[in-house]
Amino acid sequence: MVHEVFINYRTGDGEKTAGLLFQELKRRFGEQHIFRASDSIAPGECYPDSLMAALRRSCLLLAVVGPDWTHFRTRLEDPEDWVRKEIEEAFKCELPVVPILDGRKTNRLSKADLPRELERLADLQSLPFDTHDVDTCVKRIGDLVGEMVPGLEDLDLADETEPAASTVANSIGDVSGTAVQSRDFAGNVFSGDVNGTVVNDARGSVHTGSGSIYNHSRHDSGGRNISGDGMTYVEGENHGNVQHRFGGPDRREDGSR
Repeated sequence: MVHEVFINYRTGDGEKTAGLLFQELKRRFGEQHIFRASDSIAPGECYPDSLMAALRRSCLLLAVVGPDWTHFRTRLEDPEDWVRKEIEEAFKCELPVVPILDGRKTNRLSKADLPRELERLADLQSLPFDTHDVDTCVKRIGDLVGEMVPGLEDLDLADETEPAASTVANSIGDVSGTAVQSRDFAGNVFSGDVNGTVVNDARGSVHTGSGSIYNHSRHDSGGRNISGDGMTYVEGENHGNVQHRFGGPDRREDGSR
């Protein structure tokens, strides 16, 4: 598995920010592309081998520097200190390293506070991480990661470029009853303060309740509406069936049904 982005941090100093970065970057680029030792090394795996293998396959190292980072000078002087070993290995592999200054009280690194092997860190452009504006900071760092590791797919951008679903615009005024629109219906429906429905350019199934139905109708030659109980007027060729059932049961003149 290739982890393009390696998060370097010291437990107890910048650990929370490292966790926030891991969560946001894996959401945005996919968990398989982001490495954080405490989350990415499975139980039972050889910790040193897994860590170094992941680092050598990475394309970028983010070094989270907390407010007490340089106070651990004694530990930084130890060649076996993992924070130091990871940064040294990144330098050896010529990986880009970006220091993330965690918190407003964390100043830029000074060579005087670093062992000789890490002095290069002081010359690198860093990014501040304001814990009072987490959303802005994680987005800025995510944008930087996307620029520095072009092979990564930004899932946020992928969501924005997905084609929008077909849209439907309806305008309904005073309606008494049920209005149904189905996938096989194509055309315009206008229903307002009239007791009926007007359908233009219908190419599918149309079902209405009580009232008049006009399908490409001029009404009558005098401009009056053709209306009546369940009146239907069809103009043009009809290649199908028209079936109606209106009103109540048919009552014959003798009163029988």
